[in-house]
Amino acid sequence: MFPFFFDPTMVLLIPALLLAMWAQMRVKSVFANYSRVGSRRGVTASAVARALLDRFGLKDVPVQRVGGNLTDHYDPRDKSLSLSDSVYGSSSIAAIGVAAHEVGHAIQDSVNYSPLKIRNAIVPVVGIGSTLAFPLFFIGILLRGQMLMDLGIILFLGVILFHLVTLPVEFDASNRALRVLTDTGILSTDEIGGAGAVLRAASWTYVAATVMAFAQLIRLLFLRGMFGSRD
Repeated sequence: MFPFFFDPTMVLLIPALLLAMWAQMRVKSVFANYSRVGSRRGVTASAVARALLDRFGLKDVPVQRVGGNLTDHYDPRDKSLSLSDSVYGSSSIAAIGVAAHEVGHAIQDSVNYSPLKIRNAIVPVVGIGSTLAFPLFFIGILLRGQMLMDLGIILFLGVILFHLVTLPVEFDASNRALRVLTDTGILSTDEIGGAGAVLRAASWTYVAATVMAFAQLIRLLFLRGMFGSRD
């Protein structure tokens, strides 16, 4: 049997790690590229977000500035939309695409989009599961407790579910964003391509996170087989 401190299953994570690294570099590169391309209309991302929210009857959703880079998000708990420093006051194609994507989440929330509702509902449980899954599993290895290992795996399945639900939520928000930007004429036909490139690059980070979660699950199952059958 392998010594406990040597974990050969870590190699199972290498492809997922490489994909995650590539996805992060890709989104930063594409965002930086289109951040240098201003939109023809010259409207800031915050103004675009405000106009789109109002268009869909979401006048009560505030558009606020938040620190950081690419920390943009819509919070369904307090119905607020936050744009990062690099997006809020920018009139670039990249910034407008990101802002419209977050508006897409606000629209999802307003129409009770099922995958978003599921994701919001499981967030508290997933938070607990992601915190306890690995400690319980590896304590189970130390104590030779198969029940603890199995409980860790079960809790981690909640993390897998979260990632699987996140994919359609993010893809749908991007599709809504590109559709409304086209319909409103905020971006011209040739500019939409740039916004789409930014959102497609961002989507790869969610794909990579999902792949990593599955790789971790395979690793846990492999370790369960190695240590769960020890005498």
